[in-house]
Amino acid sequence: MTYTDSIPYKEGKIYFASDFHFGVPDHASSLEREKLLIAWLEAVRADATAIYLMGDVFDFWFEYKTVIPKGFVRLLGKLAELTDSGIPVHLFKGNHDVWAFDYLQKEAGVQLHREPEITVLNGKKFYLYHGDGYGPGDYGYKFLKKVFANPVNQWLFKWLHPDIGTRLGLYFSHRSRLAHVARDRRKEKSDHPEDERLVVYCREFLKQNPDIEYFILGHRHLPVDLSLSQTTRCIILGDWITNFSYAVFDGTDVCLKFFEAIRELND
Repeated sequence: MTYTDSIPYKEGKIYFASDFHFGVPDHASSLEREKLLIAWLEAVRADATAIYLMGDVFDFWFEYKTVIPKGFVRLLGKLAELTDSGIPVHLFKGNHDVWAFDYLQKEAGVQLHREPEITVLNGKKFYLYHGDGYGPGDYGYKFLKKVFANPVNQWLFKWLHPDIGTRLGLYFSHRSRLAHVARDRRKEKSDHPEDERLVVYCREFLKQNPDIEYFILGHRHLPVDLSLSQTTRCIILGDWITNFSYAVFDGTDVCLKFFEAIRELND
């Protein structure tokens, strides 16, 4: 857990979005969603004072010493353009881009966050994290997360040729994502967001940290805006696979929204 100092708030809005999974299910549909995200970034830049990408931007991302996965040039260029213009872009690493090291920071100016973070924005206390490995259950992944984060395993993986390593990563990542999306859709139909494992985690965390006002999380692919107390809300950002949802903080309150351009795309 990281605690950051209160960030001076500038007039404007702070945007949060998560779970884009660029790279699946195929190049054509991934490129279509990438262009849609770029359209959203261009739309919000007019009043954005910061943009937070809360993890799983890519379905698989591994940085070799001199090689990165092929593709995503439009997104990387737009992120560099935003940071060059003075808009901070933050990335909380998710379980699918856990192997992002320093390339995005050096080349695109993206600020990487590896741990949950509690920070104060305009007098409001936020808990920020992707959310993977938190809450009850999912013990298999919690074990795998330790394996993925192990520096020795990362060093060993680097010895695979990038073509082989990337193919393996995409294969297992793709299978995992399809299974999770199917589960999340069933969960969405159950209409019981209070039982979501991340909501359960936030409710327990809040008992020891009652001054937190907003939990902002991704990972679960289900848009949730749920009050945990009179002063605290848990917001799960959904995804950009089926929901195209995001949250915006206007300096006073946080609102969960859906990108309207997707309706035009589907018409």
